[in-house]
Formats: sequence, structure tokens, C-alpha cells
Amino acid sequence: MGQKIHPIGFRLGITKEHASCWYADSKQYPSQLQEDHVIRQFIEKTLNNAGISDIKIARKADQIDLEVHTARPGVVVGRGGTGIESLRAGLQKKLKDNTRQIRINVIEVARVDAEAALIAEYITQQLERRVSFRRVVRQTIQRAQRAGVEGIKIQVSGRLNGAEIARTEWTREGRVPLHTLRANIDYAYKTAQTTYGILGIKIWVFKGEIIPGQEDVPQPANNQPRRRQPRRRQQFEDRSNDS
Repeated sequence: MGQKIHPIGFRLGITKEHASCWYADSKQYPSQLQEDHVIRQFIEKTLNNAGISDIKIARKADQIDLEVHTARPGVVVGRGGTGIESLRAGLQKKLKDNTRQIRINVIEVARVDAEAALIAEYITQQLERRVSFRRVVRQTIQRAQRAGVEGIKIQVSGRLNGAEIARTEWTREGRVPLHTLRANIDYAYKTAQTTYGILGIKIWVFKGEIIPGQEDVPQPANNQPRRRQPRRRQQFEDRSNDS
């Protein structure tokens, strides 16, 4: 079960939150759901070089609140906030109802190499540049381990390195407990457009277990080992000649 189902949908309401938080009646629900899809597509297309990892949408009566998690907040905000204003104006044109106010909150991603969406985007860019997938996967795992993740699994499918027959290869380092509901699993899927065809990239990142009642304290990226204290010499008296 845990190996097949979408790891984020499997944990919704337990350790994961919905990407869209709003309520609507049955008549307005389809149109608002379509609006969410349009908003996400527009942001990902407009800010394709900003390293977008997540977009959260919340709605009120006449207001739409957006949370954009990005690795490069300067690209999103722009000089003097011009990037935010142009993004807001573009969204107003895309949506049918222009009377609602759109608020955009930009949040910087603390650990870039520990986010599944950003890892998948990096692998996609490297594969489209014809870099060997084994080399890319090895470098990605090393970067993720330096970022402090407890486990990572990478799967690449398609005509790898231009092979005539498509195949699937995957690599795992550390623990990735997909069946444990309290496990904080980050998942992402991307496709790479290569000259030989489309390659599918799937990323699972295990960031630790979420236990109710305990605060999630982020671990530092580089844990330096503790220094060993010098061992004190023990002196023993020589009593071999004592009678």
C-alpha cells in the first residue's frame, strides 16, 4: 500500500496539509478548483527560474492568499517589489473575477538540497543537458546527505543514456519508510524532455518522523563530530616484590 500510493496524499490530515485551504458550495467548487490550477500553472511558468518548491492557496470572501516557497526569493520579489506587482497583475488578468484582492507571501526555502521538488528540477535540468544519469544521481544524493536528510530515493525511467529499450533504475540511500504514517516524506515528480524521448524522475525524501507533542527542530546541515577528551593515565603501584 505505502509503496504504490502517492506519499503526500496518503498522509493528508495526519502529517501533511492540503495545498489549497478553502470552502465552497457545490456550484462554485468546480470554478474555484479550476482557478487554483490556473494560478499554479501561471506561477510555475512565469517563475520557472526561481526554484519554486510549493504553492499554497487560501481563500476568503473577496481575497486570495498565496504562499510561494522558493529557493530564490529575490527573483520573485524583484527590485523594489516590481516582481510581485507584475505577478499580481498577471494573475488578475488570468482570473475571471478581477474584483478580488490577491496577496502574495514569499517564503525562502531553508534547505534547498532537502526539497524533493527542487531536487527533481535539478536532475531534470542536468538530464536535458545530456549529463549521465548515474553521475547526476550520485551528485544529488551526496548533496542531499550534506543537507541533513535521513534518507532519499531517486527513480529515473525512460531511454536512459539513449538506450534503445526503455528501463527503470532507482537508488536509495538511508531510510525511506513509505508505510509509516508519521514519517515526514517529501515527494516530487518531473519529466525531462530529451532528444531520445521523455524521462520520468521521481524523488522521495525522508526528513524524519513527526511525533505529536514534540517540536520539529531542524538539524544543522554539517554536524561536526565531538572532540574526544584526552584519556587520563592511571598509575598503578608495583607490589610484585612485596612479601
